[in-house]
Amino acid sequence: AAAGNVSGHGHGGHGEEFDFSETMVHQIIHTIEYALGAVSNTASYLRLWALSLAHAQLSEVFWEKVMVAALEMDNAGAIFAGFAVWATLTVAVLMIMESLSAFLHALRLHWVEWNNKFYTGDGYKFLPFSYARLVAFDE
Repeated sequence: AAAGNVSGHGHGGHGEEFDFSETMVHQIIHTIEYALGAVSNTASYLRLWALSLAHAQLSEVFWEKVMVAALEMDNAGAIFAGFAVWATLTVAVLMIMESLSAFLHALRLHWVEWNNKFYTGDGYKFLPFSYARLVAFDE
C-alpha cells in the first residue's frame, strides 16, 4: 500500500485515504445508537415487567373483591356463584393479558433485538417463492 493509504485493515480497504475525523464521527454515531438501543431494550423489558405486575395485582383484586366477599356471606350458593365469577374473570382477563404479554415479547424480540443486532437492509430485494418464476428460469 502507498504511504497514507490503508488497505485491508478494517477501514474500507478500497485504496481510500484514512480520514480520522470521518472514522471518529462514524464511531460516535455507532456509540449513540448503541446507548439508545440499550435504553430502548431496558424500556421494552420494563413494559413486560409492568404487564406482569398488573397481572399479579388484578389477580389479587379479583380474589379480594369477588371470592373473599362471597366467603364472608357464609352461603353455599354465594360461594359457588362467587367462585364461578372469580374463575371466569380470572381466566378471561388474565389469559388476555398473558396472550398480550407473549405477543409483545415475541414482537419485541423480532423488532427490537433482531433488527438492532443483525438486520442491515443492504442486501438484495426479497422475491417470494414462485413456481411461475422457477419454470421461466428453467426455460
